[in-house]
This record gives sequence, structure tokens and C-alpha cells, in this order.
Amino acid sequence: MDNTKQLTAKILFDLFTQQLGRSNKLIDSFTDEQLANEVSPGRNTGIYLLGHLTAVHDAMLPLLGFGETQHPELVEIFIKNPDKSGIAKPSAAKIREDWKQVNSTLVAKLTALTPDQWFERHTSVSEEDFQKEPHCNRLNVVAGRTTHMTYHVGQMALLSK
Repeated sequence: MDNTKQLTAKILFDLFTQQLGRSNKLIDSFTDEQLANEVSPGRNTGIYLLGHLTAVHDAMLPLLGFGETQHPELVEIFIKNPDKSGIAKPSAAKIREDWKQVNSTLVAKLTALTPDQWFERHTSVSEEDFQKEPHCNRLNVVAGRTTHMTYHVGQMALLSK
């Protein structure tokens, strides 16, 4: 086994789970009423950002080859439409539950990967294109989603002000 792959995969997985833990701690500190607030005037609400992150993490399951999404209904609400679209949103309690469930599944699947499997292609790239662009792999997806999560949780931190 390539020690560089093993070390790289461990570093990224640890970074993802560390940021997920920090995110959970912040999200758990908010009341449902706080989540209903905009992070700043005219911006997204905390519940929208949490729903968006939940939908994005859920979409990682098929992208990484781990099976189907668990909450496909969230895409229309939290990815395809903006916060103020008028589309009814699930309750904060439901989104919190979905967030924990999706991430529990995701972490379990990521934990089971071998170092070599982290470097396999993700499902939105063909075998042919992957030969030309080997960075289009699972590791890169998780790296990008870790940054995405960090960005939006940073916005949510404004709810505690």
C-alpha cells in the first residue's frame, strides 16, 4: 500500500470529520428560533443554510458511489431555489435530524474506504475522462465539500451574535 495515499486520505478524512464536529457543535447550540433568523439583513436564514448543507452532503452519497440520496426532496428546496423562493421548508427539527442522519451515513461510508479507494474516480466523471484528469476523485470531492461546509458554517456563526 502506498503510504502517501494512506497519509493523504487520513489527513483529509480527519479534517472533514473535525469540521463536521465543529459544525455540529455550533448547529446544536442554536435554538430553532435562531436558525430561523437571517445571518445578516437580506441574507439566507440559518435553516436555509443547514438545509442546503444537508442536501449537498446527501448528494455526495451517489457522487462517491455510496448509493442513492436519502432526501432527494431537499434539492428542490435548498439547491435549486433561493431562501426567499416561497417554497415551504421542513421544520428546523426535521432538517437537524436529516443533517445528522446523512452525515452519519456519509462518515460510515468514508470510514470504510481503503486508501486506494479515496483516489478512485467519482461518478460524475467517465473512465475515459478520469484517465486524463485523475484528480477527479473521491478525495477531491470531500476536500471541496469540506471547504463548502466551512464557508456556510462560518456564515451561520453570525446567528450567535
